[in-house]
Amino acid sequence: MPRFAYKAVQGEGELTEGILEAPGRLEAMALLEQRGLRPVKIAEETGQTKPERSGFALPWRRNRVSFAQLEDFTRSLSSLLEAGVPLSRALSILSQETADPAAAKKWKEIHDLVIDGVSLAEAMARSPDVFPQVYVAMVEAGEAGGFLELVLAQIADFQARERELRSRVAAALVYPAVLLTLATGVLIFLLVFFIPRFQAMFSGFQARLPAITLAIVGASHALRDYGLYILGGIAAAVAGARQWFQSETGRRRWESFLLGLPVVGPLLAKLAMARFARMLGTLLGAGVPLIHALGVARRSLGYQTLADAVYESMERVRKGEPLAESLARCRELFSGSTLEMIRVAEESGRLDKELVRLAGTAESALDRQLKMAVALAEPALLFFIAGFIGTIFVGMVLPIFTMQDYIR
Repeated sequence: MPRFAYKAVQGEGELTEGILEAPGRLEAMALLEQRGLRPVKIAEETGQTKPERSGFALPWRRNRVSFAQLEDFTRSLSSLLEAGVPLSRALSILSQETADPAAAKKWKEIHDLVIDGVSLAEAMARSPDVFPQVYVAMVEAGEAGGFLELVLAQIADFQARERELRSRVAAALVYPAVLLTLATGVLIFLLVFFIPRFQAMFSGFQARLPAITLAIVGASHALRDYGLYILGGIAAAVAGARQWFQSETGRRRWESFLLGLPVVGPLLAKLAMARFARMLGTLLGAGVPLIHALGVARRSLGYQTLADAVYESMERVRKGEPLAESLARCRELFSGSTLEMIRVAEESGRLDKELVRLAGTAESALDRQLKMAVALAEPALLFFIAGFIGTIFVGMVLPIFTMQDYIR
């Protein structure tokens, strides 16, 4: 049976550590809670000593706090606060117990700001590269309502589901990405090394080449003679496009384009709806008022055009209109059946549970649709690759059939 090394907080707020056996990590957490302990950190023992971190790291990752580290920090902070540990002491414990230097430095910065009298939400807001806006807004709501530890636990659960969804999306895109990379490499090899040898053979006969062959030879010449310039132009275009996407106008136009695509648009809208519903249900379940919860949840949508639509709905709720009727104008996000379920849940007083259930249902449907989309994308990508390579092959072989006329 696996062995887990743990660090947990006892009832009086003291930190303890030890080792226990359990079938899995969740079972280990349940065993600790049965013993009256609040788990702070649980790691499975592998029988191998974990190597110390070397001083070498990629330049863009040296001072970066990962999503997983933020999730661990959130859950651990929630456990410490629920055990009665003061906020400053809990932050100090986390900064000392974290093995990653970048994360330890960031938690120490948060601790120092809190010691100086800054609220936790404001301290986190000063590090937007680590704490997203919606994270800070939820912490602010928890501090204002006096249920910070509950909100942090809800954030940690939300982050765990978000990371699981991201991992499923990334896993589904691995095979198409590998295929596309291999196809690009094969195409470059054909244009740079293979085509020139055929061209030398054709030039010896001074034959008139077909248009498709001339186009392929021209592409080969351009890639060999101006490859670095083309690469530089692509890099400049990508940098310019990135800057344009970061602007308000560019971001809105790009979002409108994505949401208007036949297959991708509905998937993105459903993903945004699931994120919004889970966030709103989580906040309502934590006791956050509806108007404040809507203001926080709309930031989790990820698309400014959709956030604007929800803002209009929020203003109608502020004027006293029911939530379901207000959201009915956001047809990009909410279908008729979804709005009807929200209406019934609002009337029965279980809106928070129904929103979380709707989010889970939407995420399951998204998972199935994503698998189907990837299953359809793989043969389409193979057909696309075969078409490219086949066109080059036909274009270079076609002159061979007419070469005997020039030999005669």
